[in-house]
Amino acid sequence: MVQVVHELVELVVWFDSLAVDFVVGVRRPVVTKVMTSVTGLGSASAGIVFLGLFYLADWEREFELTLVSLALSGLIVATLMGTVQRPFPPHPVCLTGGGETVAHSFPSGHAAAVTVYAMVASRSNVLPTLITTVFAVTVAISRVYLGTHFLSDTVAGVMIGIGTVLLADRIVASDRVSLFD
Repeated sequence: MVQVVHELVELVVWFDSLAVDFVVGVRRPVVTKVMTSVTGLGSASAGIVFLGLFYLADWEREFELTLVSLALSGLIVATLMGTVQRPFPPHPVCLTGGGETVAHSFPSGHAAAVTVYAMVASRSNVLPTLITTVFAVTVAISRVYLGTHFLSDTVAGVMIGIGTVLLADRIVASDRVSLFD
């Protein structure tokens, strides 16, 4: 079993290095500018803004589901980053600076967050699912393109986002969390 896990990890690392080589080869200044502009939509600051907008718009279900999902995602991402401690890919275009700086690559918190937004939009009668999903995919791709995450980090972030929305949906539906009653 240990051998199988070891071989699987080697396969993921090999595939990640292929993805890095490909991305470095296709980077273009205009695309880099766009990716640098949209990647922040997955930040903690953007999450606070989105939550504030949902609250002010009285989108109670969207607010609660997003809040619980982001809290769960944040906890999982922080725990995994501290446990796995994977270094960043080589040749980054940019790394986040300041107080939000994380020291490790795995998993992508930005990808988890934007996946939460897309999943919440898909369950909403008021949020635009297609537009939200396009932005989520763009942000997830930007993390690999900008060299802030390996492809597997981003895929793991997407999976965390999906899983936390599914769990949060059950928690919110069970009335264990109700911020508006």
